[in-house]
Parts: sequence; C-alpha cells; structure tokens
Amino acid sequence: MDKEFIYKGLLNIVNKEDIFLDEPMKNHISFKVGGPADFLVKPTNEEQIKSLVTFLKKENIPYIVIGNGSNLLVKDGGIRGVVIKIADNYNEFKIDNKTVYAQAGALLSFMGKAILNNNLTGFEFAAGIPGTLGGAIAMNAGAYGGEMKDLVKNVKLIDTEGNIFELTNEEMNFKYRKSILSEKDYIVLSATLELEEGNHDEIKESMRELTKSRVTKQPLNLPSAGSTFKRPDGYFAAKLIEDSGLKGLTLRGAQVSDKHSGFIVNTGGAKAKDIIDLIYVVKSTVYSKFGVTLEEEVKILGDE
Repeated sequence: MDKEFIYKGLLNIVNKEDIFLDEPMKNHISFKVGGPADFLVKPTNEEQIKSLVTFLKKENIPYIVIGNGSNLLVKDGGIRGVVIKIADNYNEFKIDNKTVYAQAGALLSFMGKAILNNNLTGFEFAAGIPGTLGGAIAMNAGAYGGEMKDLVKNVKLIDTEGNIFELTNEEMNFKYRKSILSEKDYIVLSATLELEEGNHDEIKESMRELTKSRVTKQPLNLPSAGSTFKRPDGYFAAKLIEDSGLKGLTLRGAQVSDKHSGFIVNTGGAKAKDIIDLIYVVKSTVYSKFGVTLEEEVKILGDE
C-alpha cells in the first residue's frame, strides 16, 4: 500500500488538519485500547464523504467508518487503510415542530438536551446512549424498552459506489441490534426522526430517572463499550454471566465488571487482546454451563 499516494489522494478531498497518520485508535474508542490506523480522516460535509468513498473504492484502498467509537473494540495491531470518522466534524441537527433532522455525527446526548427543550417525547431512552446518531441507527441501538426503529422516519445513505439515496423505516430492516447496514456497506449520512409532543417536566424527570439508573447500575467510571453481549433469546446476558460465577473476573487489565456483569471494562492499561481473551472465557464458560451462545454486541475491528 503506497501511503504517499493515499495521503495525496486524501489531501485532494479534505483539509490537511483533518488527516491523521498512524493515529492511535485508543484515542477514538471508548474502550481506550487499539493500535494505530494508517490514516484517520474527518470529513466535514456530505460531498467530502462521497469523494472519499469513491476515491477509496476506485483505488481499492480498505476503509472503515466509525462514529464516536462507543461500541467498538480495535485490536492491538491497528487498522490498515483509512478510518473515516463521522462524529463532531459532521454533527448538525435541527428541530421543526415534531420532526428532527440530524447529520450522522450528532451525539445522542446533545440531541437529547435540545429535544427536551422542545418538549418532545420518545427520545428519553436514547439521550443517555454515548454514541452518534449514525452508529445508533446502524445497530438499532436501544435501552430501557426503546429502540431507534421507534423514532426513525427515513435515513439518507451512501453506498460504496458513491450513490446517495434514502430509505424508509421499513426499508431499513430494523431488527434487534441490527439494520440493513448489518448486511450492506452503506454509510449513514443523516436521518429524520419523528417524535411526539410531551410535558417538559415529565420528559425531564424520565431522563433523570434513566440517568440515575445508568449511574447506579453501570460501571460508567471505567472505559467500556457498554453492554458487551447481545441479549440471547429467553435470557439476560448479565444474569447468565453472573450465574456462571464470572462477575468480577479479571484477566490482566480487563474485567467482567463487578458492578454489572454484562459489561467488560478496562481497569487500566488493558490491551485489546486482554478484552478479547476475556470475552472468549465468558462465552465458553456460559456455553459450558448453560448451553447458551453469547453473541458480542461490541464490534471488533483491526489486525492482531
């Protein structure tokens, strides 16, 4: 891979200050682990995203797209090719009556505050999720009984050929922690959400209660990627893990949280390998005890 050629190509598309070489991915994911990406770029508009995708596709340069990195685990060898980061560089949103128009990089927490100020309800569950709208839509993020599929009216996407199009909620094929993006290499550009009018004080109180529940029950003081495992049919991952005697289990710098066993946390100085090894221990132990196969909710990327 000719890095000089790639750099020049990127420089033709985005500003120099938005290109990062050999960028440590631990600075971009909430687990605070991960080796370097050859290149990380932060496009600031739709046209730049389109130009990046078409350039990288045409030149057969591998790339991945990330948001706020709150549901990712990057391996210690890092990522070859280009990481396109769509986050605080592409995060505008506006509210018109009961409709929210937002770019993919908008943080759910920032959106939540504005939505509250506009007395709109339906977004309470999402306001505490530490990710971007694009990432939340891609995985149909959910919490406390709500999911993104409940809010999305339509989504503007781009494919690997640079074609830009919109899909309706139904066409997004939302399922539990999945969407059409689980099967197709589409990138979320923006989305339209439909909410309902509500009572400001009731919405505020609901958000406060959900925040209190998160703070009380989840290990928010340590780096993690949220819930490590999806909920298996008919079970709760955290209960299976706890009933397997794994709560608090530590492997080098990684730990099954002693506060919430559905979370694996970085207790300090963990390598990605430590977390991956601990995930394997948890999955194999739960399977041997209960015959249930846990599936990771966290997305694992990169080279060993």
